[in-house]
Amino acid sequence: MKPSISIITPVYKAEEYLHNCVDSILSQTFTNFELILVDDGSPDNSGAICDEYAQKDPRVKVIHKKNGGVSSARQCGIDNATGEYTIHADPDDYIDPTMLQEMYDKAIAENADIVICDYHSHKKGRKRYITQAPESLETKELLKQYLRQELHGALWNKLIKRDLYTKHSIIFPTELTRWEDLFVVCSILYSSNAIVTYLAKAFYHYNQSINNNSLARKKDHKGLQSQILFVKHFQDTLPQEEYNEELYKIKAATKELAYNSKAMPPKEVLELYSEINEKYIIS
Repeated sequence: MKPSISIITPVYKAEEYLHNCVDSILSQTFTNFELILVDDGSPDNSGAICDEYAQKDPRVKVIHKKNGGVSSARQCGIDNATGEYTIHADPDDYIDPTMLQEMYDKAIAENADIVICDYHSHKKGRKRYITQAPESLETKELLKQYLRQELHGALWNKLIKRDLYTKHSIIFPTELTRWEDLFVVCSILYSSNAIVTYLAKAFYHYNQSINNNSLARKKDHKGLQSQILFVKHFQDTLPQEEYNEELYKIKAATKELAYNSKAMPPKEVLELYSEINEKYIIS
């Protein structure tokens, strides 16, 4: 029997906290899932830990690959997934026991292609409940909210039908080390007329403090170039007039990163998206 859900976890230098993540997944009240651990060429003991779990639980699949970055690891997971739905879980985070059951039940009850839920944020010893209630469940309006970054673009609080990836040729861009998940979410929403529903509960625990290897949190040249490529893609893809405000927002966020990270000389920061300079003031 094929699994109802494929959970994809990219693994890189995660030996200190991987057990907590995997244990929380294997403790789910919902049991018809596969967990795909993608060892992205991790130089520490992470790969061996993954193999230990696979030996103990047949629901765990391990893929060892040459290091290619988070996007290639996520894509590898999608390429090898067999579940009707997919969801991602990062190795430094963990989930509550009823997450899969409640999200799957919501999807079935509403014949949904995508289920969005709230999440918990953990940072510097402080836990916060983060609401992700959309203004609208219509795909194009949701897309606007994600581009304006009013909602978190992560894939770990979204149960998504796997065939949305295949039907619309959605792939993770390997050149992105930041916003790769936001890129996929926005691409799915723009390309499809997916039925989206929202579950006003938080199950996912997003840890923003413990993983020093997270590229998504590093404000460096690679991260800046990722955002510039993200902006270029959607500027070339989206109708300018319809998404003018949203394109401005992501340009402004990228310009601010360029300034704050000092990954670009001041003159180049000024020249970056110079068309928004009159409206934009760096705080």
